[in-house]
Amino acid sequence: MPDSVELNIEKVLQGLPLETDESAICDYTLEEQTAALETQGIQAIVSPNFKPILKETVTYVVAVLVINDKNELLMIQEAKENCAGKWYLPAGRVEKNETLYDAALREVLEETGLIVECTTLLKIECARGLWMRFSFVGHVTGGTLKTPNQADKESLQAKWIGNLNEVTLRADDILPLIERAREHKVKSKEADWHDDILVGLRSHNKVLLRLVVVIRKKATNRVHVLLSEKNSWHLPICEIHPGKSLHSTLKRFMVDLFGAGVSTHKPHGILSVEHHPSNGDGLCLTLLVVFRPPLEEVPIIGKCVWHETSKELGETLLVRVSQKNSTIPLHVIC
Repeated sequence: MPDSVELNIEKVLQGLPLETDESAICDYTLEEQTAALETQGIQAIVSPNFKPILKETVTYVVAVLVINDKNELLMIQEAKENCAGKWYLPAGRVEKNETLYDAALREVLEETGLIVECTTLLKIECARGLWMRFSFVGHVTGGTLKTPNQADKESLQAKWIGNLNEVTLRADDILPLIERAREHKVKSKEADWHDDILVGLRSHNKVLLRLVVVIRKKATNRVHVLLSEKNSWHLPICEIHPGKSLHSTLKRFMVDLFGAGVSTHKPHGILSVEHHPSNGDGLCLTLLVVFRPPLEEVPIIGKCVWHETSKELGETLLVRVSQKNSTIPLHVIC
């Protein structure tokens, strides 16, 4: 087994992008997913030639959570007609030819008047139809807080809010994000929290899900990671079905890899995100998946193998799978 495989695993554990040719190694394409659905008598609702196009077939949203030393949250008062006067996080849609990070900085500047630096992804949310929201943690580096006399179509004003009960929120969907951000501010330096992770600058022309699937064998107590042998050794990767939830894509991919009797497993969280608009509006999420408890063997259908990791890498993976905050939370909206 080439050393490059373990190097790639170490890279995604650091949130870094990989330089692999997904067009040659994709293990479960939309075309294959469509064929599998048709064998079950389910009519395809998405073309196998689906192409992610921002603002047409995919929507990426960014939100930024900034908490100051007084534990106040940076919020904006909405100017949009359907929610004017209500309060929300600085957030908005990613524009064409824009990175997720740049979109986050732009939205904060437009809506609050402040310049921020984002330090890490906080949470990723997704829904069918390939809607995804990427929430960042940030801190202020410059600018001037927008006042009511600077109101424009982006926002009416911005404020530091200490008590959310004092304002009317546009929607309650940001409450879990705020709770997570407050927890991150207090606990992020503790050993069980992941390091700061931002979006790896790597372009994709498809929306992909890469898996780091981990088991610990009962007899040897050694950690094994699933690898695909299609064309070259790599972490298993598939296209995310735009007409299904991400959990549905994961379930079908795991059945494709392990068969209908696949053992109980759990998506632990996101290790890395890859995106750059230079060659398409796709992206790649790397998801940590865990089989529990320790198993003697997990049968594979045939196109994959279990790779026994080095002891050092195995210990690193065991730490990741044993700690709640070792990955970026993924929330799938069904």
